[in-house]
Amino acid sequence: MRSLTWNQVMALRLQRHWLLEPAPPDRLVQVAGAVCGIHAQVMATAELSLGLRVAGVTRLQVRQELWERRRLVKTYGLRGTVHLFPAEELSMWTAALHANQPPEGGDAPERAGISPDQLDEVIAAIGEALDGRCLSRRQLGDELAGRLGPWLLEEAFAAFGGAWPRWWTAIGEAAVRGVLCFGPNQGNRVTFVRPDQWVAGWHGVDGGAALAEVFGRFAAAYGPVSPRDFASWFRMKPEAALELARSLGDQLEEVDVEGYRGLLPAGDGGEGGELPADGSVLLLPSFDCYVRGGYPRDVLIPPASAERALEGAPRGRSGRADLAGPLPVLLVDGVVVGIWERRRVGRRFDLRVEPFVWLSAGQRAAVKAQAARVGEILEAPAQLSFGAVDRRPHL
Repeated sequence: MRSLTWNQVMALRLQRHWLLEPAPPDRLVQVAGAVCGIHAQVMATAELSLGLRVAGVTRLQVRQELWERRRLVKTYGLRGTVHLFPAEELSMWTAALHANQPPEGGDAPERAGISPDQLDEVIAAIGEALDGRCLSRRQLGDELAGRLGPWLLEEAFAAFGGAWPRWWTAIGEAAVRGVLCFGPNQGNRVTFVRPDQWVAGWHGVDGGAALAEVFGRFAAAYGPVSPRDFASWFRMKPEAALELARSLGDQLEEVDVEGYRGLLPAGDGGEGGELPADGSVLLLPSFDCYVRGGYPRDVLIPPASAERALEGAPRGRSGRADLAGPLPVLLVDGVVVGIWERRRVGRRFDLRVEPFVWLSAGQRAAVKAQAARVGEILEAPAQLSFGAVDRRPHL
């Protein structure tokens, strides 16, 4: 069994995420696929995640790929959250997500009073309503109410800030079944279209083969990984993830990382990377895929960093601040060592960084360069300062 150190693993992951050396501009779409999708619940964070990985790219190029060239697609993906995927891979991702059987509990349609049979009817009606059309959420809801009845518009699902209409809980499942994805915004309103009409080359994919492909990609971009890591990241039952890993057989190779056993694609060739002599310093946005897919958590996010972030922060169910979620993070050599925030002030952004460790003069200069790059991506000047950051989740 090959042995690696955690420094080698962090270097390898940073390289495969194009966070040591950004990819050329013409690789933007391929980068989104290689890292298994870009979290896009808030578009600015998706633009930052891609811009930090692709040289010279700004939010304008990301939007052009989405709405003009259509080589990127925005849809509901991993763990029911909004993601960007390469358009040519959308069939594969939806097939894998549809084939997955998530852990029990948390079924939104049933909690909104929609039975499995009714859910099938709602999704079929969504496909009919979107045939050749681009509809806003309100327009689509009115279409569904006209087809299936006004009960679908009843606000019956408790959600942040109030309650959702019943039919909203079917949107994610409709996306997973390949019936719906996002279209271009109408002002500040989102719209939906049919993937088979929006994306060129839409085709059917076997669900089992798609799941195997996704596991292999995850291992390549985030490895070494365990089946349990994959289960957490993909929201899959742990026993199903273990069986999936076993089904891949000699396509995967087990390696040892200072006592942690994990899987890499067989013949990967990566003996572990090397961090730059002057180190790596990065400002990653909320829910960045490098952090969200990084395991084990205590290596990626040292307990000392988690404890510092807890000072005045809302605690999750585990009692720990979730630095793999809503808080933007400062990384040094691939490890979380601080948090940061950005606030719009007129025509500029104010960026405040709170390190949890001492930073050398060179590292502070690297943070300044990262802040300037954030401003370039978001197309506004960025002013940097160091100090305490608001612990409340800010996107």
